[in-house]
Amino acid sequence: MGEFSCIRERFLANEKERLSPYAFLTSETRGRERFVEPCQFRTEFQRDRDRIIHSQSFRRLMNKTQVFLAPTGDHYRTRMTHTLEVSQIARIIARALSLNEDLTEAISLGHDIGHTPFGHAGEFAMRKCFDPEFSHYKQSLRVVEHLENNGEGLNLTWEVRDGIVNHTGSHMASTLEGVIVKFADRIAYINHDIDDACRAGILHVEDIPKNLRDILGETHSDRIDTMVHSIVRASTDRPQIQMEEEVQYATDRLREFLFEAVYRNPVAKSEEGKAQEMLMRLFEHFVKHPDGMPLLYRRNCEREIVERCVCDFISGMTDRYAIEVYSDLYIPKVWRG
Repeated sequence: MGEFSCIRERFLANEKERLSPYAFLTSETRGRERFVEPCQFRTEFQRDRDRIIHSQSFRRLMNKTQVFLAPTGDHYRTRMTHTLEVSQIARIIARALSLNEDLTEAISLGHDIGHTPFGHAGEFAMRKCFDPEFSHYKQSLRVVEHLENNGEGLNLTWEVRDGIVNHTGSHMASTLEGVIVKFADRIAYINHDIDDACRAGILHVEDIPKNLRDILGETHSDRIDTMVHSIVRASTDRPQIQMEEEVQYATDRLREFLFEAVYRNPVAKSEEGKAQEMLMRLFEHFVKHPDGMPLLYRRNCEREIVERCVCDFISGMTDRYAIEVYSDLYIPKVWRG
């Protein structure tokens, strides 16, 4: 046992020796809400990474929409593949900047763990029928704190939870590693959404304004390479994560272009209204019939309002499961004599 303990201590000592003075050291973690004995051969952030990967909510990401609803093609991104791409990009940046790669990886893998079915269409549905302030990042925090592990939560470290809930919008994580995930998330979805839109035939690379292609590159890999290198150049030996001004400008304009060409494209989004109506109807049903939910959510109704528990149940559904539940409730079965 002493030998294994030395492995963990060696990891922590190596962090102090090799990481940037701006890196967050694992030994400085604020810790967990509930104390657990340290692992003999993993650091706390490595342990968080493993807890997320082995969770049920993480596995469900493989059947949740990224942009194209419940795609039948084998090569469209899902929420799972998006998460893995974010993790890969974030780890590259963290390693290049000599920041804490383990912390970065754990935040990356958990950042979308509470995302709704049908992507942002599901998020909008929960805003309409439950709470205008509902968001996938707040739900992700709720999943790791209160819903996973049969209601016990994953008991993650404070820094990982902080990175998860602050990975998007105007929010900013408390660690540089968390801020890296914020950048990596945007780099990943901008570029893989272009790739998927081209595969779907609703976009061609030539449609992207030439001035943006001249700055960022013509191909998927070129654009990612440009963005990642720009962050590393602009952030090396600095207490902040940023892109070079020209690349940041082009990245922001490319994102705006995608909103017009893809995210609001009537072809790509033709089924979103149906998905929202379906989820809202499921919400109404289970508010009236909470006994139809799994045990965890029924049990939670004893201490929280029913609407909160129904939102948790629906948010955790995969696209496929939501369709199956809706079909069982509202679509008549064919009689087979």
